[in-house]
Amino acid sequence: MQYQIIGQTVPAVECTLMRGESMYTQSGGMIWQTPGITMTTNARGGIAKSIGRMFAGESLFMANYTADADGARIAFGSTVPGTVVPVDVGQTPLIAQKGAFLCAEQSVDLSVAFTKKFSAGLFGGEGFILQKLTGKGMVFLEVDGDMVQYDLAPGAVMKVDTGNVVAFEPSVQYEIETVKGLGNILFGGEGLFLTKLTGPGRVMLQTQNFNEFAGRIIARVPKG
Repeated sequence: MQYQIIGQTVPAVECTLMRGESMYTQSGGMIWQTPGITMTTNARGGIAKSIGRMFAGESLFMANYTADADGARIAFGSTVPGTVVPVDVGQTPLIAQKGAFLCAEQSVDLSVAFTKKFSAGLFGGEGFILQKLTGKGMVFLEVDGDMVQYDLAPGAVMKVDTGNVVAFEPSVQYEIETVKGLGNILFGGEGLFLTKLTGPGRVMLQTQNFNEFAGRIIARVPKG
């Protein structure tokens, strides 16, 4: 499988498949394709696993696209302005925020991962259930805005506004801490909590939190 990232404002990934190669995506992820590709839809891994994915922000059913001829092309598009990031999970398994998954090769396993601390799940902005990406092959992630990456040394700490974490390696410790100071909580604009990431391991952050952006737009919509 070969791929290229195309577009800038709302990018997509276009994959060129050889006969028998296959990709899967959440419902509605495909935006165009050439002849020579067969689509099937299934619950990928069974109903129980599919329900877990649904709580992690993905669709209950997955769409599978398999090439019937060499050189067939198919494109998967992001849903908001941002970045599409390719990751080889054979080299780097990841824990990702819900909704970050765009598409992957069939050899990539998408499952749920519970946060180790209940407080992180309640207040971390990514929800109690995260996505775990393992196996072999390429997976493509949706990033709101631009992606920024850091390699944290052992014990190194990065504090991130909730909702701006895209993914991190399983070796990274993930927890929530409360913003200190009543004035900061009431007037600082960052809410009650920050996500604390502790190395070692790689972390991927996004410069925009689209849910927060959408909330600001909704607040400005005239009512009545």
